[in-house]
Amino acid sequence: MAIPYWRLSSFYLFYFALLGSTAPFLALYFDHLGFSSARIGELVAIPMLMRCVAPNLWGWLGDYTGRRLAIVRFGAVCTLFTFSLIFVSKSYAWLAMVMALHAFFWHAVLPQFEVITLAHLQGQTSRYSQIRLWGSIGFILTVVGLGRLFEWLSLDIYPLALVAVMAGIVVSSLWVPNAQPPAQGDRPAGEGFLRQLASPGVLAFYGCVALMQLSHGPYYTFLTLHLEHLGYSRGVIGMLWALGVVAEVLMFLAMSWILARLSVRRVLLYSFLLAALRWALLGTLAEHLWVLLFAQVLHAATFGSFHAAAIQFVQRSFGSRQQGQGQALYAALAGTGGALGALYSGYSWNTLGPTVTFSIAAIAALAAAVMIATRMKEKT
Repeated sequence: MAIPYWRLSSFYLFYFALLGSTAPFLALYFDHLGFSSARIGELVAIPMLMRCVAPNLWGWLGDYTGRRLAIVRFGAVCTLFTFSLIFVSKSYAWLAMVMALHAFFWHAVLPQFEVITLAHLQGQTSRYSQIRLWGSIGFILTVVGLGRLFEWLSLDIYPLALVAVMAGIVVSSLWVPNAQPPAQGDRPAGEGFLRQLASPGVLAFYGCVALMQLSHGPYYTFLTLHLEHLGYSRGVIGMLWALGVVAEVLMFLAMSWILARLSVRRVLLYSFLLAALRWALLGTLAEHLWVLLFAQVLHAATFGSFHAAAIQFVQRSFGSRQQGQGQALYAALAGTGGALGALYSGYSWNTLGPTVTFSIAAIAALAAAVMIATRMKEKT
């Protein structure tokens, strides 16, 4: 059966276009509304906290009912509707509610869609990166486009831009055909999710997922504000974000070749070590453009190779009946780490400064590298 390449790719395009609209600019918008760094950190953390709960609930529902595509479409529609409530009020309490509600449904979507994509690939998992790279392209288009737009127009139009991207997610979800993961003969039906979770190296992997996302806290929450304070324009900042994702795209294109030659364990280990280097550079030498360019190229490792290897690890570690829960736990622990990263960076940014805040991120990435090196077997 032919792989519906463009239908799957279009969904990733719009889904990660939304991430490209929020990761660089959400904190900037809250700063535009006059909130302090602590309040900004809290508002950015709320969607990540919802990511701790929502994927597991929706993942269980997807595994139980098998209706993953229906969950994707329902989540996409509800994301659009609940975020539209932002036009009612801009108070802190109201914005906190909007962040929580739309994130509860937004985080229902991707883990289930990952299972659908892998089911369509049916043994051709090396092609996953070729589909997922369109998500990176969507990120690039929005981060560069909105960066330029906000140089010309007020940030007051920011919510409208997000609503337009969310509408694209809804439309693209309607275009995707359904698929179910094939039964895996090496996983008996009676072997449950918790038993598979207890397999050697699996718990260590999930702990490292949380640490990796915690280390991204200052990057996703304050990088744009950090670079603005260093004198970079919003257009240049948008292109710097895009550079990181271009590097990510190139990494996705190379991942089939890399994973054929390196174990998942080694790819994860190198990703964590390069993440520690990246955060150290951003915290100490970001005023030098050449250092900043190099640090952004390292996004190929801190997100690209890490994510592709992580998805493959989850897919190998769980049977067909537990795929949704495995992907959901990946998303949930990433959300837990991301929320803690946003919170600590929000509280430390003004009191301890960018250098210390990014140093904490580097230490978290190094801790993940140590866990992978000591707790995961080479064969994985």
